[in-house]
Amino acid sequence: MKSIIILFALSIFTMQSQSPEQIVQQQLDAYNQRDISKFMDTMAQNVVLYNFANGQVLAEGFDAVKSTYALLFAKSPELHSKLINRIVLGNQVIDHESITGRLGSSETIELAVIYEIKEGKIVKISVLRK
Repeated sequence: MKSIIILFALSIFTMQSQSPEQIVQQQLDAYNQRDISKFMDTMAQNVVLYNFANGQVLAEGFDAVKSTYALLFAKSPELHSKLINRIVLGNQVIDHESITGRLGSSETIELAVIYEIKEGKIVKISVLRK
């Protein structure tokens, strides 16, 4: 009986711990659904959003990132990100994405996004536009 309980506890722990790639995929899926709650479930309280090209902080902290993306989702009913390529390097995930429907635009935007994961949450997002 004791070994069954230990096995059960280990299986729950294994189910709860996600790889950095799984966390970023969960975030991407929520982005494409424009589901701000699921999207923010992947974010740490101290998450920071950067413009990679110039190092500018675009949003700092959970609430600021949530506000930024909630507004984007509200103004972009056709928003969709297509994953072109993904590289996983330890706790960092680099996605090459093609974005359509941003702010109602028909323009396609090509991005590289670097995510840093710590303790199962995204702590840093750096965005580089083509």
